[in-house]
Amino acid sequence: MTRKSSSSSPSKTLPFIEETPKGLFIRIRLQPRSSRCAVEGVQENSLKIKLTAPPVEGEANRALIEFLSDILGIRKSALSIDSGTKSREKRVRVEGLGVKEIAERLSGALKEG
Repeated sequence: MTRKSSSSSPSKTLPFIEETPKGLFIRIRLQPRSSRCAVEGVQENSLKIKLTAPPVEGEANRALIEFLSDILGIRKSALSIDSGTKSREKRVRVEGLGVKEIAERLSGALKEG
């Protein structure tokens, strides 16, 4: 008897977490030049994050990696922008954490935001 993934998996409740054969990714909708840095919620299956950094010369990308590093409790080098370096829609690769850990840590940030 084979089982498919259960409907209670973290990726179902948090649609922005993407598990692929190439690794774990978080889909992000970034709003640079905001008045504060915060996780705003889920928008169109992406995690919406506001940052004060401007989208100039990679500043917002660096600020995003630092912000996620703090929230997830991992080193900055464990995070990399896989796609969307010049777009508000980004896909960030996460190394060293499983889906469950990412879901738990981001759930806490979503409740605060």
